[in-house]
Amino acid sequence: MKGKALLAMAVLSACASVFHSPTVKAETVLRGQRAVTWKDFLGINVQFQYFTPDIYQKQMNRLDQLGLNWIRWTLQWPVLEPAPGQYNLADLDAAMSAAGPHDYNTVAYLVGSATFDSSAPQGASNADQYPPRDDSIFAERMAALAQHYPQVSHWQVWNEPNIVWLPQADPVAYYNLLTSAANAIRSALPGKPIVTAGVAYYGQIRGSTGYMLQSMVDQGLAGQNIIAAYHPYSEYPEGDSVPDLDFLVRAKALNNSLHDAGVRQVWATEWGWSSYSGPVEMQHIIGLRGQADYTLRRLAMMSTLDYQRIFLFNLSDLDQRASARDRGYGLLDLHGEPKPVYTALKNFFDVTGPTLQPADPPPAMAVPEDLFAIAWNKPDGTHLLMAWSASSAALNFPGIKHATLYDPLTGNHSELANAKGVDLPLTPTLQILAWKS
Repeated sequence: MKGKALLAMAVLSACASVFHSPTVKAETVLRGQRAVTWKDFLGINVQFQYFTPDIYQKQMNRLDQLGLNWIRWTLQWPVLEPAPGQYNLADLDAAMSAAGPHDYNTVAYLVGSATFDSSAPQGASNADQYPPRDDSIFAERMAALAQHYPQVSHWQVWNEPNIVWLPQADPVAYYNLLTSAANAIRSALPGKPIVTAGVAYYGQIRGSTGYMLQSMVDQGLAGQNIIAAYHPYSEYPEGDSVPDLDFLVRAKALNNSLHDAGVRQVWATEWGWSSYSGPVEMQHIIGLRGQADYTLRRLAMMSTLDYQRIFLFNLSDLDQRASARDRGYGLLDLHGEPKPVYTALKNFFDVTGPTLQPADPPPAMAVPEDLFAIAWNKPDGTHLLMAWSASSAALNFPGIKHATLYDPLTGNHSELANAKGVDLPLTPTLQILAWKS
């Protein structure tokens, strides 16, 4: 897993008045800031080279069936160069070649220090988690990889240095590594886009009161034309505390602050939940259905916030080399077969279509306090309302006489009709109401 002003708590803009209920929390009725085209907005994390060709071909085909186009590819320096000048690129070359016909927009990140350039003390078992001893060697390797794989559209420097950089996260040292790598890559390939490491959570620095992204802004990030990235993992879709809606509050505040500081693009390069069965490791056990449920609800919320791109973790489950929890984040199992979260996403996209336009929600009666709702319009004139509530109440829409109710988790749908306005039976999981004027 995955400054002070930058993470100030902010109240989300009110957009719930059309529901005609003074009790609705403004933070839970959201409106998209711009049109969303899923293949440009939602990407998926991949590790194709760690699978056999038959499996990663299946993974690629499954990804294509979702209609998505952006991937974020994990590259580990110690694996690619186990000794100085000795490169282990055969599996990666083959997977990159196989991905070619799919025309993916590819973000690749290089993480970990090779043993020969690690600042780790002698005999350390986790030398890869220490920063490079010489930034210029890391930067040189990134530039060489960028030249070797010109099909990679964006390069990302390291991963989560705020929590996995030993012996202590160092925002100044990381920023030096970032700019050294960016300069080296751009010298070799002018104009190649660069992305900061995806910092864990909202950039909190382990063992410190500081924030990594704030430090980068203070050091001049906006002037470098580098994309900012972070990983908003949380216990629940709405945040670590559902009543506080801390994901919505913190993500909105952080994105706004980064953009206000002059950072042009903000990405969430990892987010998601594991379907693992234990033992418990940070995330509580939610199972296969919980993974699907949480993913849909978070995707619906993230589509309304000021992200330029987001990447779900992960396309596939991972093998025994990963921890029990990290093995279970995939949309697909180890054999490339769909898990419930994959099927739910496919159902979701089948209902929404490829592109949505922001819309205002329709007037409703008897709105529960814990309602989450997001309205969109499809290009064909269909209106959509994504909604969920733990209250098990029903919403009545006086202006809608006929609609179709979709449940992406099950793939079921039902027709609703009432001359006095259709009733939407709310559930704790995301449903989509569709109608035409």
